[in-house]
Amino acid sequence: MTMPFQWASAYTSQHAAPETAPDSALWFVFRGSDLLVTQGPAGQAELPPVSHPDSLGLSGVRNQYLGLLGDTHCYVLEVAKETLEPDGWGWVNLRNLYGAMDDDLVSVAGRALQLVEWERTHQFCGVCGTSTELRASERARECPSCGYIVYPKITPAIMVLVRDGNRLLFGRSPHFRRGMYSALAGFVEPGETLEQCVAREVFEEVGLKVKNIRYFASQPWPFPHQIMIAFFADYESGEITVDPAEIEEANWFEINNLPRLPGKMSIARRLIDAAVGEM
Repeated sequence: MTMPFQWASAYTSQHAAPETAPDSALWFVFRGSDLLVTQGPAGQAELPPVSHPDSLGLSGVRNQYLGLLGDTHCYVLEVAKETLEPDGWGWVNLRNLYGAMDDDLVSVAGRALQLVEWERTHQFCGVCGTSTELRASERARECPSCGYIVYPKITPAIMVLVRDGNRLLFGRSPHFRRGMYSALAGFVEPGETLEQCVAREVFEEVGLKVKNIRYFASQPWPFPHQIMIAFFADYESGEITVDPAEIEEANWFEINNLPRLPGKMSIARRLIDAAVGEM
């Protein structure tokens, strides 16, 4: 059963800002991966509804126009790492805002963070070293010297939940919270199909062969610029042999005795919940 993500269905991506600045807009102001927010009446995090962040005393390193969320223009502003928050506001890491802020806002914030990262890391041409410039016709940066064009970077990564009868395979990264397990994951290599990546990553991380690989759903993951593509797969053969360079532990778990799992906003948890629901 596929459960596609429908976040920010009212969002329209645009690269060209309106000629006249709107009286009120949504500004996604980032200091690193921390977003400037305040607490709204309902307890959820909210954004500055201002014409420009300079009304809050903020000046940025760079900014971009994002598009429209409904009828509201959206912008992103990157500020210096030493920037203090205005009175009544605070810096919150975007990861911690999943479930604590409106889903559409979190979705657009993820896009905004990826674009900030892309622009910050592509100020110079990778071919000749000349300073790049934003293209007027599309969201891209172009070298005025050699003409090389670079588009926002997206890195595909697979996630796979392996099933064997009434058991599910989970792995544990040393970076996870204590006691937490999740589905296996890894980055797609050049020249590889997504299905080949699934089979390779499972074999490399835990020494198992899988079959019947099938797509579940995908989710943008802006840390810094991944898209997670999730799959189910069935166990075919082999014994678990963990590669310590990849993960620290992997085990089979019965569905009535699952370990601590990722949060509900992640595609990993949706993948797991869908599998348990089917089983």
